[in-house]
Amino acid sequence: MLWRLHRTAFRLSGGRLGARLGRFRTLLLTTTGRRSGRPVGVMLSYVDDDGDPVVVASNAGDDRHPSWYLNLQAHPLAEIQIGGEARRVRARTTIGAERERLMREFVTRDRSYAEYQRRTARPLPVVVLELPDTAA
Repeated sequence: MLWRLHRTAFRLSGGRLGARLGRFRTLLLTTTGRRSGRPVGVMLSYVDDDGDPVVVASNAGDDRHPSWYLNLQAHPLAEIQIGGEARRVRARTTIGAERERLMREFVTRDRSYAEYQRRTARPLPVVVLELPDTAA
């Protein structure tokens, strides 16, 4: 319920309300539903990596991936809104050293991400949302 209020406040304020959550900035990610084909919005915490937003599909340590991540696997082109600016992105799941480096950044900002990883056997996907000038 709280996430709906967060998303609504963010949208109605043009990205001014709810733009930060703890030590993170937040973005609105709009994916294409893998089953419905309809737009689906979710608010996520992110870090910036050389101009590209990065998010973690933690699902609070649940054994299942969050729906937004499954949507990105089916349809990697999406839209993000940061503040008042909306942009198209292409999602790319990181692997290896890149994933480890970016996951450390999340854990440094919020130890909850380490706890989420301990709760599940699945590796938490770390996803780069490549902006148009870097997306292939």
